[in-house]
Amino acid sequence: MTYRQQALAWVAIIVATFALLIVLRDMLLPFVAGMAIAYFLDPSADWMERRGFRRWVATLVIIGLFFVAAILVVVLLVPLVSDQFAKFMDHLPGYIIWFNERLLPYVQGVAGSFGIDLQTLDPKTALAGNGEQVMKVVGGVLTGLLGGGQAVFNVLSLLVITPVVGFYLLRDWDHMVARIDSYLPLDHAETIREQAREIDKVLAGFVRGQMLVCLFLAAFYGLGLTLFGLQFGLFIGITAGMISFIPYVGTALGFVVGIGVAVAQFWTEPIWIAAVAGVFILGQMIEGNVLHPVLIGDRVGLHPVWIMFALLAGGSLFGFVGILISVPLFAVIGVLMRFTLERYRQSYLYQPGAPPKKPE
Repeated sequence: MTYRQQALAWVAIIVATFALLIVLRDMLLPFVAGMAIAYFLDPSADWMERRGFRRWVATLVIIGLFFVAAILVVVLLVPLVSDQFAKFMDHLPGYIIWFNERLLPYVQGVAGSFGIDLQTLDPKTALAGNGEQVMKVVGGVLTGLLGGGQAVFNVLSLLVITPVVGFYLLRDWDHMVARIDSYLPLDHAETIREQAREIDKVLAGFVRGQMLVCLFLAAFYGLGLTLFGLQFGLFIGITAGMISFIPYVGTALGFVVGIGVAVAQFWTEPIWIAAVAGVFILGQMIEGNVLHPVLIGDRVGLHPVWIMFALLAGGSLFGFVGILISVPLFAVIGVLMRFTLERYRQSYLYQPGAPPKKPE
């Protein structure tokens, strides 16, 4: 088989795989979740295996502990956060009225000093009476998400299929990697292994690292805001932390909402407003100076714009499953693109005087 035929064959395989994923996207969620869990927990299973545990025993213990912890979080935390979210939506019209009465005149005065006319802005008329409408919209969205047959199937599959998929993939992970390695084309096997190691480094650095960063920030923001007595602090903090996988968006959104609620709650006590702001500033400093360098590092090479584009592209193509797989997939694309550009710079296309090199 010539190099051109090999290239065409691989392009056809990639296109067919991508088309198959689009066709089957509605049933991929439990399998993607199971694979992500197996990949995330594989280092722990390897650690236990090196200490004398059989692979299936290590897998059973790790998967069991993981899902017990996940169930405890859902049972203990989700009802509390959901209750705070419902109360937050109930108070939202009141916050809007308060802003209109207390802060809007100052905002209009400052804007007027710069020649900007905001005198016609009247949030009270536009938004204050829309609390019921907001709740109807939110309720409709939640009903659409939770009431459809496909959504029910996805929830049941996550509860039933994902643990099984995660167990078998984690138990057989090393065997699967070895089997895939045995099928590599011999002429390119070492190059593919080198790129696979680079991809694993990027994925391990970003996916595992970013997950730990999000969990830490969610706990830090939620606990800090709650300790300072901020209304809905747990909901605001956890939401800000879990959205932090989108660069800067989680912290910025949490800061704006948290400060807005703090201003309305502690209008006559500015020290507590500063304390709320301090929670987000300190959290951002810990993330930027400690967590990100230690858990992720510069070796990942994923630009924030690239990550945001990946999330939007994956979500538009595959929905929630696309959001889960978009960053890892684009990390792989980034590694392959860097490899391709390096090969290009070594080729006669970039160096006209150099003789053409035979492709591997």
